[in-house]
Amino acid sequence: MKKYIVVLLFCAGFLLAVTLSSYRSGGQHYAFLYQQSSGSLNNGLNELYQFAASADLSNKTILIAAVNKCRRQLKACDFWFRYQDATAYKKLNGPLPVEWETEVFEKYEPPYKREGAGLSLAFLYIQNKAVNRDSLLKLIDASRKAMPLFSTDSMLTTLEDHSQFFLCNRLFLLNLATIYTTGFECPDKSGIIPELAEMMQDVNNIYNNYNIDFSHSPLTNKYLALYNNALQFVQKQPVNFEEFDHYTFIRDFVNPLYRINQQLMQQYNVHSKSPLDYSLNDKVNSIFDKRLFEAQNSKGVFRKITDASLLAEIDSIGKLLFYDPVLSGNTQRSCASCHKPDQHFTDTTVATASQFNHNGNLTRNTPSLINAVYNHLLHQDGKFLTLQDQAKGVMTNELEMGSPEAAILKNVLSVPAYKKALVKLAAFSSEKELSLQHVISAVTYYYGKFSDYNAPFDDAMNGKITLQFDQTKGFNIFMSKAQCGTCHFAPLFSGIKPPYTNNEFEVIGVPADTQFKKLSADNGRYEIHPSSETNNAFRTPTLRNIVFTKPYMHNGIFNSLEAVIDFYDAGGGRGKGLTVSNQTLAGDSLHLTSLEKKQLLAFINSLTEKTTPESIPQQLPPSNNEALNRRKPGGEY
Repeated sequence: MKKYIVVLLFCAGFLLAVTLSSYRSGGQHYAFLYQQSSGSLNNGLNELYQFAASADLSNKTILIAAVNKCRRQLKACDFWFRYQDATAYKKLNGPLPVEWETEVFEKYEPPYKREGAGLSLAFLYIQNKAVNRDSLLKLIDASRKAMPLFSTDSMLTTLEDHSQFFLCNRLFLLNLATIYTTGFECPDKSGIIPELAEMMQDVNNIYNNYNIDFSHSPLTNKYLALYNNALQFVQKQPVNFEEFDHYTFIRDFVNPLYRINQQLMQQYNVHSKSPLDYSLNDKVNSIFDKRLFEAQNSKGVFRKITDASLLAEIDSIGKLLFYDPVLSGNTQRSCASCHKPDQHFTDTTVATASQFNHNGNLTRNTPSLINAVYNHLLHQDGKFLTLQDQAKGVMTNELEMGSPEAAILKNVLSVPAYKKALVKLAAFSSEKELSLQHVISAVTYYYGKFSDYNAPFDDAMNGKITLQFDQTKGFNIFMSKAQCGTCHFAPLFSGIKPPYTNNEFEVIGVPADTQFKKLSADNGRYEIHPSSETNNAFRTPTLRNIVFTKPYMHNGIFNSLEAVIDFYDAGGGRGKGLTVSNQTLAGDSLHLTSLEKKQLLAFINSLTEKTTPESIPQQLPPSNNEALNRRKPGGEY
């Protein structure tokens, strides 16, 4: 009897081990599909290289067909490759010949020049009148050399982990909402929707093979049914991407699929070691939730504080300091001097604010502080990495608030109410010794809450309301014909695209005058990272609340959104006849009709958030220094 019990226990243990192994490790179907798909792409790239090495370069039709055939093989691997190695993927399908943005936080990895390569650039290069064989082969060969990275033992091992699958799927769904339908990396407009449909069919095959091998952490029937509906929706859409219903696709399919995937990630205890997931919130179940990703910590040295009463004190002190000119060198200028609460925390009355010394104006327009926490890099040139660094930079800049560091802290602590509160709060902070960082962190925490508001577009995407026809039509134009969606990515509609780890910079040829006689002299990003590609490049801002944050562009040159849309419609600075050799915006006209422009504006209006008005304090706490007691709430200029 004991013998049988031992045998039964052994069998049970064996079955348990197999079950646990199945939960942890992938089986043959899923891994085989990966190897089959990547092998097909590898062979396709080699065939493309051999073909390009001997083909008639004047026959562009045949060349393009060969590139597109290889793109089809690439898209069968996109689900995995984009997540596994974002840098290597740029060699397979880089959108730009040279890039400076990094795939991880710039605070951890400074930008460096990286040459792009791959199929999109090969397609674009073939469009040139004269095609140099060596140049074309170089683009393809870089892709061939990148392929071994995706077949290393460490890469194949990731296929044994159910976590990797769900993380790949999350990025795939985010890209469905942002880049796969816009032409961001598919230069052949006629191929955008057919390629989308084929890729989604490939992913459906991935899903089925994954479920065979990972029966203890599967995609649910609910998810698979909804995905099949999404696939059928795409297959029934017009081939012309300008007629594709981006709005319905994202609202009814992509966002709900994202919700289920997030819920499954929580249920299956999905974990990640990749920096690509660092900013994404695992507990947020909607792409259009303002907590989707975190770029900045507005608390600064108070980041460890979670007690509601203490946070309320930080907010209260931060608000007083925000409106208090005690932070400036002459006690006449406050943060609110330029970031006006009744103007969405910007200044809509001037193109650029007055300099601290009254000797002319600043060179750049005042950005709104609303949603500032969603920028990985601050300032229009990306100079600062944190909100606290930016605030300090403004306070100490001789042209902005003009106060030496030591003077700021001395003057603030001369106010008993500030000193008492800051001493108390410092005891709970990451830095116990009271410093300027406590002052700055209180200010950033105060205006960090300006990012908590939602817009009607968010509510519509989350199924709470229905947008007007012109607004949904405008969104579809935004994502297609107007090409706005290739630079302004959901949900912030800024230059931060999935996986939301960095800011993009663009060169659009902003003029110095409305007659378009010359280019703006501001070098932008070049001042931070000098390069021919970064000259005149600026961080792509959010379009939320933009209806109320005129004037527009870094120099405030345009005073209406209509003028901005006309500028883009014309092809930017190059389209207006300016010489902009490194312009990243297409220089051709978009040919938008007057109706399309109105519908585009209707959509942009739906991005106006339901903000709560902020009142300026009636009075400021007195200082022990009588000379400081003449300061006015909000400043004098």
